[in-house]
Amino acid sequence: MNTSISGSPRFDIRRAGINLNHWYVVARSSELTQQPLGVVVWHQEIVLYRDSQGQVHALADRCPHRFVKLSRGAVVGDELECAYHGWRIGREGQCTCVPYLEANQKLPSGTIQQYPVREQDGFIWLFPGDAPQAAAIAPLSLPEWEHLNYIATVSVIEANCHFSYLIENLMDMYHGHLHQDFQAWASAELEAIAETEERIDAHYNAQSYYRIDKIWSISQLFFPALRQLHPEPLDVSYVYPHWAARLGNDFRIYCLFCPVDETHTRAYLIHFTSLNAFPRLHKLPIAFRRFIKNSLFGSAQKLLDGLVEQDIPMIEDEQHAYLENPDRRPHELNRALISVQRLIRIQAERALTTPQP
Repeated sequence: MNTSISGSPRFDIRRAGINLNHWYVVARSSELTQQPLGVVVWHQEIVLYRDSQGQVHALADRCPHRFVKLSRGAVVGDELECAYHGWRIGREGQCTCVPYLEANQKLPSGTIQQYPVREQDGFIWLFPGDAPQAAAIAPLSLPEWEHLNYIATVSVIEANCHFSYLIENLMDMYHGHLHQDFQAWASAELEAIAETEERIDAHYNAQSYYRIDKIWSISQLFFPALRQLHPEPLDVSYVYPHWAARLGNDFRIYCLFCPVDETHTRAYLIHFTSLNAFPRLHKLPIAFRRFIKNSLFGSAQKLLDGLVEQDIPMIEDEQHAYLENPDRRPHELNRALISVQRLIRIQAERALTTPQP
């Protein structure tokens, strides 16, 4: 919080905490193999691992013995083995084995924190807040991930900035000037905003060259000279704490957030290209269609990575400018971003009045 001239507290969006009582994405399913994986969600260090059945578990990344990271250790059966002294920790956070335990000694009775975790739509989702609330809150759904008509591309965002800068960037359709050849649309105009305490839906009208209606039209994604602009609706949504967008009927994009701390945000940007315009393709055998889907995975990688590489320096510049002078305020004219800041404040204040771990 900063203080205004009148002396009353003023909410500082760039220092806002997250509402922990939501599901956050901490890894892709493919990132978690036979070794434990350490992740961080808003200052909480957590270790992920798969048991002998492939089930994912999440614990505080601290051995109860000397507090070293369990993610430096190994998975043994259904348990984690600490690299330092070989203590083993069970899936519920309890110590199950001390290799040098003497006959007159008992196993430590304390446990380390266990986190609700689930695997869904190709990602590992973690609930870092009040565990009993996890069952009543659903993670954001990505129905296109398994759908045979959608081709996915994933790009990882690592930005040295507060999460508010990234979500504002994603909700702002007026910065197409930055992206040039990577930009999918032009002349965006904000038409309407719908706002609740859980989400913001902003509707833009834009000129787009994205239209997949013939086989040859896919080539325009790779050859700028073939592109032809046409009107297309562009909808972007802040479904706290994540982001979703839809451009016409052919492209859907998601950004799944994992805020690390006040100046570091990790996120996964997922781009889906639709093949719905090709009815003959839908009549092919399921196995062949799945082969096509898997073979084309990552086909928009250059486009997606290019957007990320251009956006990150901008939002990191914003973070740097804030740290230089927190009281300096930008001149924002996009109404959607004002709504974003309002939602972040609502969720941050809600976190202060609801149970947290």
